[in-house]
Amino acid sequence: MLPPPRPVFRFAPSPNGLMHLGHAYSALLNAKLAGESGGRLLLRIEDLDQSRCKREYEAAIVDDLAWLGIVFDAPPRRQSEHVADYARALASLRARGLVYACFCSRAEIAAASEGARDPDGAPIYSGACRALTPRQVADRLAAGERAALRLDSARALAAAPRNLSWREFGEGETESFRRADPAAWGDFVVRGKDNAASYHLAVAVDDALQGVTDVVRGRDLYAATSAHRLLQALLGLPAPRYRHHRLVLDDAGAKMSKSAASPPLRALREAGCSAREARAALGFETMASPPRLVARLS
Repeated sequence: MLPPPRPVFRFAPSPNGLMHLGHAYSALLNAKLAGESGGRLLLRIEDLDQSRCKREYEAAIVDDLAWLGIVFDAPPRRQSEHVADYARALASLRARGLVYACFCSRAEIAAASEGARDPDGAPIYSGACRALTPRQVADRLAAGERAALRLDSARALAAAPRNLSWREFGEGETESFRRADPAAWGDFVVRGKDNAASYHLAVAVDDALQGVTDVVRGRDLYAATSAHRLLQALLGLPAPRYRHHRLVLDDAGAKMSKSAASPPLRALREAGCSAREARAALGFETMASPPRLVARLS
């Protein structure tokens, strides 16, 4: 009898800023679970947003991960080098009539949403472009207008299995099945006006192509799993196990984030913080005396 395949974990930062303690917690938890299970740990660089992602940020992320003592089992996968993979997935959805072109601006989308919001807090799209004919779409593209591609959620849900769910483990060993609610996202974008695949599409494709069996990420991405499960079902991709972990909070009790200018690991390192202190502050190592850093998890 063949031994069971090794679990595969991944850490997938976006190089649009420097890593902070929240990223460190997620990376260390992935490394811990991969080590305990005899699994593999992969690094994915999610750099499709070429207007914000920079190679210097990628280099800083790789350096911070090495400083934390995290070792990956393969060279990193850069999304920007695999656009053909996402194009194939989009072609499959288009061939089944599950996507449509959307020319609306952000202001138009917000005005037509009547206050309806998706789980990320963005306005729910009204579907204004859903009824455009192929000729109308072609004429507008020929005139130089740019279009995003949106998933037709009604058609997609009709084509997907009923009662979509995923296996959720949180940060423990107890398994539960969570009901997916992709309708909460409305007709979400699968390709932006810049022709780059959306986060939702790229993540679903990458996890399958990298053989990821265990997705370990923050609770702020819990709701996104519903969109990912829908795309996995439509594209015939395997569903990983999911672990949505606690978030590291700042002194004000808010989630650490790049947009909130949370202190980066680089600044902590320059202030004299050791990797051991950072790991201890996040609960991954014990020290005889308390670390100078204090991390709040919730």
